Amino acid sequence: MTSRALTVGFDLDMTLIDSRPGIHACYQALSAQTGTYIDCDLAVTRLGPPLEEELVNWFPAERIADIATLYRAMYPTHAITGTLALPGAREAVAAVQAAGGRAVVVTAKYEPNAKLHLEHLRIDADAVVGNLWAERKAEALRAHGASVYVGDHTGDVRGARTAEAYSVAVATGPCDAAELRAAGADVVLTDLTQFPAWLEDYTR
Repeated sequence: MTSRALTVGFDLDMTLIDSRPGIHACYQALSAQTGTYIDCDLAVTRLGPPLEEELVNWFPAERIADIATLYRAMYPTHAITGTLALPGAREAVAAVQAAGGRAVVVTAKYEPNAKLHLEHLRIDADAVVGNLWAERKAEALRAHGASVYVGDHTGDVRGARTAEAYSVAVATGPCDAAELRAAGADVVLTDLTQFPAWLEDYTR
C-alpha cells in the first residue's frame, strides 16, 4: 500500500471525542423540557448506537421520532461546549494526513452536530458522514475507499469487517478490549495516543 492511497475512517463518540458531559447535559435539558425522567448517568454509558435506540428506554414508541428531532435541535446549545477531544485525537487525524492520507469521520451521530463537534474542537477531518451505525458504516467506508476504520464499539468492528477494512479498536468507550477482540478487531489500542506509532508500522 502506498501512503497516497491511504484513507482511514474514524468513529466520533468515545473514539475521537468524549461527548459524555455534553450528551448528559442535553439529556437533562430534554428531560426537563418534556417532563419525562431520563437516567442521564446510565444513558451516557451506552453511547454508540443511534439516538433512537436510547430514547425507546424513556419514551413511548409513537413519540420517538418527534423526541429525536427535539433532542437534535437542542444538542448544539447543550452538548458542544462541554465535549472534549480524547487524548491523541488530533494527533491521530494529523498522522493520517502527514502520511499523505485522508481522515474520514463516519458516525451514527446526526451529521450537522458531528460537524459542530469537530469544528469546535479543531479536529480537521477531511470528510464527515453521519447517520450510519454498525454494518451500515461500510457504505461510507467503501464510498471513500477507507482501508482502515478506527472505533470504540463492537458495532464499529462490524462496520469495518463489512467494508473489508482493517479494524482498529480503541478501548475508550463502552466495550472493553476483550469484547472488541471477540468481535473481530484486528488490533486493540488502549487509546488514540498509540495510533501514530501503529500507523507508522502499518504503512511501512
